[in-house]
Amino acid sequence: MSLPPDQPPPSPTAKPKLKPEERRARQAHRLITIRLRMLIGRELEERGITTPAAIGAALDMPAAEATSPLTRRQRREDDVELLQATAARLGVKVPC
Repeated sequence: MSLPPDQPPPSPTAKPKLKPEERRARQAHRLITIRLRMLIGRELEERGITTPAAIGAALDMPAAEATSPLTRRQRREDDVELLQATAARLGVKVPC
């Protein structure tokens, strides 16, 4: 397969463009995770729970496992579910 001479070869690191629906879904997912993290963070702060060990104890989980969904920067598919479960354990009311 040869490309026409006026087109450069595709970059091996180029990411494919997302469809508009997928882009909107990812943006909505991102906003939900941000809102949940803020609600959970406020609740923990109001209770005076600030250290990873205290967060783990409050959620009855290992510290690393408890703080991971609250601090991670890379998007994962299960983020919303984990954060919703965390909010439920704390008794935080999540607006729809």
